[in-house]
Amino acid sequence: MSYQKRTAALASVAALAGSAVFMAAPAARADVVDVDYKCQTPIGVKTAVSPIDIKGVKSGSGYKLTMSWQKGVSSSPVELGKGAMSPSATIKVGGADSGTVSVSGPANEAAIPANTPIKINDLTGTYTPKASGKVTFTAAVLTIKALGTTTTCTPTNSPGPSLTLDVTGAGGSSGGSTGSSGSTGSTGSTGSGTGTDSGGTLPKTGPDDSVIALGTLGGTVLLAGAAGTLWLTRRNQTARARR
Repeated sequence: MSYQKRTAALASVAALAGSAVFMAAPAARADVVDVDYKCQTPIGVKTAVSPIDIKGVKSGSGYKLTMSWQKGVSSSPVELGKGAMSPSATIKVGGADSGTVSVSGPANEAAIPANTPIKINDLTGTYTPKASGKVTFTAAVLTIKALGTTTTCTPTNSPGPSLTLDVTGAGGSSGGSTGSSGSTGSTGSTGSGTGTDSGGTLPKTGPDDSVIALGTLGGTVLLAGAAGTLWLTRRNQTARARR
């Protein structure tokens, strides 16, 4: 093989190796999912459909989950004054792990008129993985407390997961990468949600650490290819000089 062909081949191999490393980087998958709620209120059953978005951000050994409602649910026959309504919910954990995560948030910041869909502020909580692999997060029961009453809203349409993450449990390694269709973040007041049920604490939404590590590996491969090319160039020049 000629010098020019060997040089081109080495450069191509190095470039392809670097590209393969970046393509293998894992990604979280987030989807906005329509949830059909059946709400048991003090004055009877009401139904409402709201798109639900769940996001996860790495926080210590777990993840901070944020659950957002894009439409209001249920309603009250009387006006709910500022701070009169307190929401909370559970997120079902599936896939490689199981259990539920409890999320909660602040009370309503403004009065809610009578017979108006109640807008739920963003609710937050923490998930700590107990197992390694792909873990899904799906909207479960929503609870609204107001004026001494409790309204419980339960999904009736078996909604799919709003978030899928590759997580690593204690002493384990994470599973493969997931799909990439991500939803945009919704605004709203942040909650002060706490604890977890049997699901533990929150997992990370974005695999930033993995991308950085894999990017470094890709760069190392590229540098190795370049070094090999330079060595061949010098060897060829020395050989020509001796002739």
